[in-house]
Amino acid sequence: MFHKEPTNKAIHDKFIKRDSQMLNQIYGTNDVVPYWIADMDFPIASPITQAMQTLVHRETYSYEFDSETVFKSVANWNKRRHGLELNPAHFVQVPGVLSAIALLIREFSEVGDSVLIQTPVYHQFRRLIESSGRKAANNPLKIEGDHYRIDFDDFERQLKEGKVKIVLLCNPHNPVGRVWKKDELEQLVAIAKQYQTLIISDEVHGDIVFEGSIFTSITEFDYDNIISIIGSPAKNFGLNSIANGYIYSDNAALKDKIKAASSSMALDHGNAFTTYATIAAYQHGEDWFNAFLSYTQTTRNWIIDYLQTHLPSIKGFVPEGTNQIWLDFSALGLESAELKALLCQKSKMALTPGTWFSEPDENYYRMNFAAPLEQIQASFELLHAEVNKLSNQ
Repeated sequence: MFHKEPTNKAIHDKFIKRDSQMLNQIYGTNDVVPYWIADMDFPIASPITQAMQTLVHRETYSYEFDSETVFKSVANWNKRRHGLELNPAHFVQVPGVLSAIALLIREFSEVGDSVLIQTPVYHQFRRLIESSGRKAANNPLKIEGDHYRIDFDDFERQLKEGKVKIVLLCNPHNPVGRVWKKDELEQLVAIAKQYQTLIISDEVHGDIVFEGSIFTSITEFDYDNIISIIGSPAKNFGLNSIANGYIYSDNAALKDKIKAASSSMALDHGNAFTTYATIAAYQHGEDWFNAFLSYTQTTRNWIIDYLQTHLPSIKGFVPEGTNQIWLDFSALGLESAELKALLCQKSKMALTPGTWFSEPDENYYRMNFAAPLEQIQASFELLHAEVNKLSNQ
């Protein structure tokens, strides 16, 4: 079911990742295969489609809210997948994950405060922080061998200074693909607890974790000053344009403040499509999701093997989670414009520039691999041919 793209392409030209104007603006051409946005190129699970078709065929859209079933479905899913004991009454629903982050930044910090991010990291974090009048405090991740690590010395130094009011954690981490281990999170929480700093954990990719890694939610730790964005069905089930976000905290005071803020702006409920899609996904989509996870792990493994065998000059950081792979092209020895031409004009691959994620080295790019393997194989074979031309010049 994952070998082909959706058959109905009548409105594909409306998808952002295929928008000709945007592609030309970013890459200088629209003749590229889009790997630059973190969504999937597969038909969604049939129970979700069936639920939405039922809603459409009903031919009426009266006021309708069912957050109770939504929250129970999310809680039960996390119990099955991760052993998490989540109280459905402790959720707050918002329009999306980014809406959740924006709301939380405004509620739990003041203009001029600092919010710590661990770069390179999802570029929207910085936008949301700075657009609210706060300051983004960089805690750059360190490369140790083949993995990124948290620089805990720098992390503690910044919290000790007292300017950082919020730690905005990304787990699993986008774009470097780390699934933070329990001992790493224990150390992070211990430092935050020492300085009474709020932790907001974006866990939207928490289910997309590959063999050999275990997802640990921030909610598992004994620290009152924690808020988790448990996520949404967007990344799991390809519902990016209709998904909601779900904020969770076992701290009643934090939860009540979040609920009041969300309610005051009428953001605390979904529409019928998001509600029905979410319930169908979490109640009836697990078989599909397991197959999706297996398929994308196979694709991840193929990419890593191909790089090591045929393109050893390109380093791929093995993603422990997410459907993104972080690539380092430094060993090619190309100038920034030359590398962009190699990827876009010659290899026809639209990857996300690492500079978007506050990575200062222009040799880094992110690739979304939630796409048919045959398509990805063709892209890498073309890249291989173009790299070989470089060595023969």
